Amino acid sequence: MTRLHHQVWPKGRPHDVPPATITLDDSLRAAAARLPDKAAIVFYGRTTSYGALNDQVDRLAGHLQQACGVQKGDRVGIYMQNAPQFVAAFYAIIRAGGVAVPINAMNMASETAYIVGNAGIRCLVAAQELLAQLSPLLTGGALEHVIAATYADALPDPAPAGLPDVLTAAPAALPHGVTAWADALASGYAAQPVALDPGDLCVMPYTSGSTGRGKGCRHTHQSALHAARCMYDWFGIGESDVYLSAAPMFHVVGLQAGMVVPIATGATSVILPRWDRAVAIRLIREFRVTAWPTVPTAVIDLLNQPGLNADDLRSLRVVWGGGIAMPDAVADRLRQLTGLEFLEGYGMTETIAPATANPPHRPKRQCVGIPVFNTDIVIADPDTHRPLPQGDTGEILIAGPQVMQGYWNAPQADADSFLQIDGKRFLRSGDLGRLDDQGYVYIVDRLKRMINASGYKVWPTEVEAALYHHPAIAEACVIGATDSYRGETVKAVVVLKPGATLRADDLAAWAHDRMAAYKVPRLLQIVDELPKSGAGKVLWRALQEAETASRTA
Repeated sequence: MTRLHHQVWPKGRPHDVPPATITLDDSLRAAAARLPDKAAIVFYGRTTSYGALNDQVDRLAGHLQQACGVQKGDRVGIYMQNAPQFVAAFYAIIRAGGVAVPINAMNMASETAYIVGNAGIRCLVAAQELLAQLSPLLTGGALEHVIAATYADALPDPAPAGLPDVLTAAPAALPHGVTAWADALASGYAAQPVALDPGDLCVMPYTSGSTGRGKGCRHTHQSALHAARCMYDWFGIGESDVYLSAAPMFHVVGLQAGMVVPIATGATSVILPRWDRAVAIRLIREFRVTAWPTVPTAVIDLLNQPGLNADDLRSLRVVWGGGIAMPDAVADRLRQLTGLEFLEGYGMTETIAPATANPPHRPKRQCVGIPVFNTDIVIADPDTHRPLPQGDTGEILIAGPQVMQGYWNAPQADADSFLQIDGKRFLRSGDLGRLDDQGYVYIVDRLKRMINASGYKVWPTEVEAALYHHPAIAEACVIGATDSYRGETVKAVVVLKPGATLRADDLAAWAHDRMAAYKVPRLLQIVDELPKSGAGKVLWRALQEAETASRTA
């Protein structure tokens, strides 16, 4: 299989790396043995050393085993925002032999109940403010054991002023069946040895469910650690780096780039539970953050902070991520302030982070880079699955060690999602893309996200990228709207910059000078904010469904 991208490969990096021979638990133990006094986590100024983190993990793992009955292979949920307790819970579940199932902290009761039932979760670690969402599962018997964490326990004393109430809330009275985090750590249990193998299942994140109910993605230590290496080796990140871990850890970007990667390299994570651009800027400056894994929406928001200057971001040396295309105008602003290019990549829950990444020495904008270590990308006809010539647009297929084993208890989904090409097992991504003559991958859109205006295909992300150049627009999402003459027309849903105004006619006139007529937004909707997932992705499908419903009502 031809790998065009080897001609632009990162300097000094091997094309392929051997499979991981250790587990995630081994990586934490190694960091704690080598760097016991080094800060593993910084949480609003309070540090947790690697030695202390490893001790918490050991005690919590013992409690999970001996008080909650967790055995090897059991799925154990984590339901909270970014916090030191999230990190300790994740590694404790693995040390106990369990499989960690991160659950979106913004999930409502029914959404969490579905994951608990589907994964067969009997034990769960949750933040105390989310216990109300778990009440039906406790009273109904679906959950047998819940450990409740209080964010305030991890804050410095006194806590910084101005923190949200949810972070500073004191421990509350707990219902029957719920054990306080502090009590679990003080229960006196130590982890019992479990024979862990790099090929064992260790983490099972759920997809967002954009095409129906979410599905559990079965990942091993090897797939998780390979994906991690595709970040720290690719970008040259090591023990001396400090991460801004603001991307949600219940999502694979935050889980891997904000937690697994720093621990695998013995680095420090500065954890932010909820995105707040002013706090993020202060943390970057105060703790001299060097590495920021993120999504373009967070970069856009941060760069819109009044008074932001180059000194605020001087310590940064690498910023990377994905989720949506980085608008060129925003990338220009980032480069002006920091001298850095946003290194865009592409991955899925099914690949537990990157399948592609931009080579640091030769990045291309509006592009998700090239396949990472041991990874092959094929562009195929979405219907016949026949590989297409270089340059043609088709479905992105992915093969590599970071690809999941399969979905949890979903054999039909596996049959629909995997296929063989030249003896390799490829995952169907559901995304449309193309390869250029150097092997760079360009995302065109989701397979079904296309507007058909008078027979012309309009890819919404292309129009969105142009709209970010408009001086009044802070954020934009493009969807299709029914049109009696053209079939469909282009609608822009936008958030305006403070003090700005915009009319539909003015936007159309501006856009006519910058894109083909059939791509011009004919309709404009101004909103206070765009709906987003916990990972910061704009939920275009929700906007599209609302538009469709309004037109058929």
